[in-house]
Amino acid sequence: MPERFEQVVLPHLDAAYNLARWLVGSSADADDVVQEAFLRALRFFDGFRGGDSRAWLLKIVRNTSYSWVRKNRPAQLADEFDETLHSSETSIENAEAKLLSRAESERVRKALELLPVAFREVLILREIEGLSYKEISEVTGVAMGTVMSSLSRARQKLRDALGTAAGREA
Repeated sequence: MPERFEQVVLPHLDAAYNLARWLVGSSADADDVVQEAFLRALRFFDGFRGGDSRAWLLKIVRNTSYSWVRKNRPAQLADEFDETLHSSETSIENAEAKLLSRAESERVRKALELLPVAFREVLILREIEGLSYKEISEVTGVAMGTVMSSLSRARQKLRDALGTAAGREA
């Protein structure tokens, strides 16, 4: 079983860490959450019946992250979840373009951190981890239509946050 676990689950370690990092807000805490999530995944691996191991693991990471946040930072979950950047790669970038790109990435990262966790979560799962709506639905346990509307609202909130940040810089 340990070999199978390593083959099926371990390849998703980076995605697990990335999701945890965005949900709990710090690298050190994400390390702890991922470690706990992998222990849970190993403990319940016998119950894994095949299918999408990435979505299965990310659901465990998500649940572990929310449990950690509830225990350590309950105010973070108090953000209201109201149901009502891309960079183009160029073959040659000069130093100024790299600096501007870094500044833009930092601006997007800060705007993402300002979003309520539920909105940040769907954006990370879709835009950074590349999960399909169906996979996000499996990870979060909500209907696919809700995933799509949440993603739309999250994108709008991100645009608003980026616009507000740009206004402050001007």
